[in-house]
Amino acid sequence: MVVVAILAAGKGTRMKSNLPKVLHSLGGKSLVERVIESVEPLSPARRLVIVGYQSEEVKTALTKISEVEFVEQTVQLGTGHAIQQLLPHLEGYTGDLLILNGDVPLLQTETLKNLLQIHQENQNYCTILSAQLSNPKGYGRVFRTSEGIVRKIVEDKDCTPNQRENNRVNAGIYCFRWSDLAKFLPHLEANNAQKEYYLTDAVTQVGKVMAVDVEDDQEILGINDRLQLATAYDILQRRIKEKWLMAGVTLINPASITIDETVELQPDVIIEPQTHLRGKTVIQSGSRIGPGSLIENSQLGENVAVQYSVVTDSFVEAGTKIGPYAHLRGHAEVGANCRIGNFVELKNTELGNRTNVAHLSYLGDTTAGTQVNIGAGTITANYDGVKKHRTRIGDRTKTGSNSVLVAPITVGNDVYIAAGSTVTEDVENDALVIARSRQVVKPGWKRKAES
Repeated sequence: MVVVAILAAGKGTRMKSNLPKVLHSLGGKSLVERVIESVEPLSPARRLVIVGYQSEEVKTALTKISEVEFVEQTVQLGTGHAIQQLLPHLEGYTGDLLILNGDVPLLQTETLKNLLQIHQENQNYCTILSAQLSNPKGYGRVFRTSEGIVRKIVEDKDCTPNQRENNRVNAGIYCFRWSDLAKFLPHLEANNAQKEYYLTDAVTQVGKVMAVDVEDDQEILGINDRLQLATAYDILQRRIKEKWLMAGVTLINPASITIDETVELQPDVIIEPQTHLRGKTVIQSGSRIGPGSLIENSQLGENVAVQYSVVTDSFVEAGTKIGPYAHLRGHAEVGANCRIGNFVELKNTELGNRTNVAHLSYLGDTTAGTQVNIGAGTITANYDGVKKHRTRIGDRTKTGSNSVLVAPITVGNDVYIAAGSTVTEDVENDALVIARSRQVVKPGWKRKAES
């Protein structure tokens, strides 16, 4: 049995932000959310998040994650002090405690499984995750035997010059036998340069301790500033892109593309340069996205093409072509084999199959049927200054260029709206609508010169 504790109480001063460090976003998820998700396959008995700085904000951000318990650390006096706060919450518990940091978001579940397995198979009092770094500056050093038995851990600021030559570092990830750790925690002392209670002081005090080197040292990268956050994002992007490339997705110039971990892509999708995929986006086989496009929280069917356009919170069916320079937002739903062309904006709008809005139009709060053709410059005027109103357009209806449909309004099937018309009343099926002033021509007219 294992209980997981995640340290998430720090302010993160070097982030230079009012937002708690663990809530900063990395690839569409907060740092601490990523840490919590990494332990889910371990099926822990409990998941305890130790909070302090802006604790209510952290709690609110994690309410969507079930079965998370919060432990308050009102004053932050080091990692040992943070774990001391668990004593009343784990009274009587006799299993293992896995301790993670809420600002180390790249740890792989397989690494944690390996750490737990070694800890339990060797019946260790404590097992720590370590890494060998070419530049170990800032990390506590781990001194161990060739068999992995830890002799001592020395924090970087407390190291002698000779000790700093050791490149094996403490990753800050621990698995303890809780019953033994609980006995020692009340006796921790702050005898160090920082005057803090170090958890590392408890590591070598009771029983056998082993250090397990992580295979990929990028996994232990901690986030303390914006530069490290950017570095972590690069690492995460490399992982995501490698996954999709091996799954049959084509990424043209991957370095210019970003993809959130929450995105789902099918084989034979092509992603062009300078394209960014965000949130709960799903793109089906045969679609070609970009160049220069943003797709966020949207579902695109098979063989959809999107070029130099933005699609957010929308649904697009198979065979539809979008762009260049189109904008779909506010839960737009576009049917199959439609054309959404240059400088077209759709907001909270539903279009039936084979409907075209080819250029220079705005459809807001609109429902249009199948095989509708929206002429260039058509606008549905949906806002009266107080409320939004809906426009309904029937099947096979065609609007002329520069038409305005003033909502609320219903236009029937097979209607033709003459160019330049402003339509303010409902139109029945099979009608021609002309709503404009008659053209007046005055031959021989010329403005007289001013005297």
